[in-house]
Amino acid sequence: MTKPIDNGRRESFKKVLLGGAAFSTLSSFDMKQEKPYELKGNINHGVCHWCFRDIELDAFCVEAKKIGIKGIDLIGPSNWHILKKHGLDSSMCNGAEISLTEGFGEVKYHEQLIKNYTEMIPKVAEAGYKNLICFSGNRRGMDDETGLKNCQIGLEKIIPLAEKHGVIIQMELLNSRVNHKDYLCDKSAFGVELCKRLGSENFKLLYDIYHMQIDEGDLIRSVQNNHQYFGHYHTAGNPGRNELDDTQEIYYPALMRAIVTTGFEGYVSHEFIPKSDDKIAALAQGVQECDV
Repeated sequence: MTKPIDNGRRESFKKVLLGGAAFSTLSSFDMKQEKPYELKGNINHGVCHWCFRDIELDAFCVEAKKIGIKGIDLIGPSNWHILKKHGLDSSMCNGAEISLTEGFGEVKYHEQLIKNYTEMIPKVAEAGYKNLICFSGNRRGMDDETGLKNCQIGLEKIIPLAEKHGVIIQMELLNSRVNHKDYLCDKSAFGVELCKRLGSENFKLLYDIYHMQIDEGDLIRSVQNNHQYFGHYHTAGNPGRNELDDTQEIYYPALMRAIVTTGFEGYVSHEFIPKSDDKIAALAQGVQECDV
């Protein structure tokens, strides 16, 4: 079990966020300072709201911005107006996919997916955003080659539209050992090969650090060797998908330095589920852990 943030650590995070100002309560939502926490600027931080969904999106945007977060992942058109209100980017748009298990790996889903993405890509561009998520779906007995061919056939139907509108379609790498049994695109090698076959700067991989630690490890070498195919990163502690603290095995500062060294200018978005009571303090700690 991930160790909760104790009161002393919680207070120290709050003081960092407020520049040392005193608190009248332990609640993060009483913070009045509007100036964002100043990070080093080498990483563009985003966050996935679904991990903090007990906090209403509008209020979450306020708190995330104070920490120095620039974008919110996995938000569709119906909530873009909330992000715009707070001056935050929709750093990884969603809403065109069918599901995690029904994706481009199976030809029977292509018609619906092509329709969905053909409608969504112009919306993303019109709103001023550029990243749109997609999934391979499950393997269901397919070998890699069949899955690669199927994905290529489907994606080639939408990549020209993405190129026209300046939108990057990003397929997420998910582990198939623990969380997403039978997922097709569960290794970076599969995703990299798909990128090579498509041959477009408008198709990249969402490299989920947590998932790839489970299914293949060797994270820094993977970033060094394949960074040109990685358009977005997600973080979480392993095991457990919780805080980026010393109870989990990934050493995020070294990994973030490797990402920065590649010249990456996209987003590193935090997708961990806090176990501590003060979720905003946990998010602040995660951001600072990756501030290199």
